[in-house]
Amino acid sequence: MNKVILMGRLTRDPEVRYSAGENALAIARYTLAVDRRFRRDGEATADFINCVSFGRTAEFAEKYFHQGIRIVISGRIQTGSYTNREGQKVYTTEVVVEEQEFAESKAASNQYAASAPAYSPAPQASAPTPSAASADGFMNIPDGIDEELPFN
Repeated sequence: MNKVILMGRLTRDPEVRYSAGENALAIARYTLAVDRRFRRDGEATADFINCVSFGRTAEFAEKYFHQGIRIVISGRIQTGSYTNREGQKVYTTEVVVEEQEFAESKAASNQYAASAPAYSPAPQASAPTPSAASADGFMNIPDGIDEELPFN
C-alpha cells in the first residue's frame, strides 16, 4: 500500500500551470514544511516535502492556499527521474495529493504569518513542470450547541 498523510505549512504559494489541449488540466505544485517530532539541540527542524495535485484539487490549491497556511494532505509517494541539461540523471520524489484540507482557521493562519519567520527549504532539484461557510472557510457553530449533543 502506498499512502501518506502529512500536516505542515506551505513554504510558498502554490505554482499552478495548465496542460495544453482542449481539456486543460490544472497542475499545482507546492512544498510542505513538516515539523519533525524530535529536535536537535532544542532547535526545531522540518522536512520539506514536494507535493503535486491535479484537476479540481489543484484549482482549490490555487484559489485558497498561500504561503504559511497549515494544511493536511493525503496521497501517494511517486518517484521518477529525468536527465538534466548537463546530462546528469536526477531522481525525484513527490507526493501526489489525493485529498487536502485546512488544518487551522484563517485567523490562526494569519496570526502565525504575522509572528513567525518564513520557512526556506533547502535547494532541491525538481522535475520539469509539464459553500456555505464564513469568510474564514469554516462553518459557524451556534452558541449553546453543546447542550444539545448526546455525548456531552
